[in-house]
Amino acid sequence: MAVRRCLPWPDARLRTPAPPVEAITDAIRATWADMIDTMEAMPGVGLAAPQIGVMLRLAVIDASETRGQAVCMANPEILHASVHLRSHEEASPNLPGVSAKIERPRAVTLRFLNAAGEIEERDFVGLRATSAQHQIDHLEGRMFFDRLGRVKRDMLLRRARKKG
Repeated sequence: MAVRRCLPWPDARLRTPAPPVEAITDAIRATWADMIDTMEAMPGVGLAAPQIGVMLRLAVIDASETRGQAVCMANPEILHASVHLRSHEEASPNLPGVSAKIERPRAVTLRFLNAAGEIEERDFVGLRATSAQHQIDHLEGRMFFDRLGRVKRDMLLRRARKKG
């Protein structure tokens, strides 16, 4: 399909919760295909539709070793999150050149509409769980650095402005 341009921070759409998807259509599937191409071009392990300016609750993740195993999700929601945390260095193509270590639940159970338009529940562990939670944050209008304390967040944003 096509590699899409990621919105630069601080585009207001990155702070806007995305509305739900009503039905899985060919247009939705085409958007997912573009999102996968964009994710692979970064390269990254996930992408949410608002990151490319599509204001819908769509996300893709592929944290597989071999790639080509992207999970396409519409309206993902966390049903259960592990009490055990996992720390991972997170970044975003919307704010290139900076990253931060973020702690999130090590495992999550999600419910979402899949590419067939069916409700699916699936467990994600490790990097897949981290990526899924990161994408859901984007769908809610949050960035990874919102999970940092104020001092660390301000330092990260200052560093990003200097790089930009």
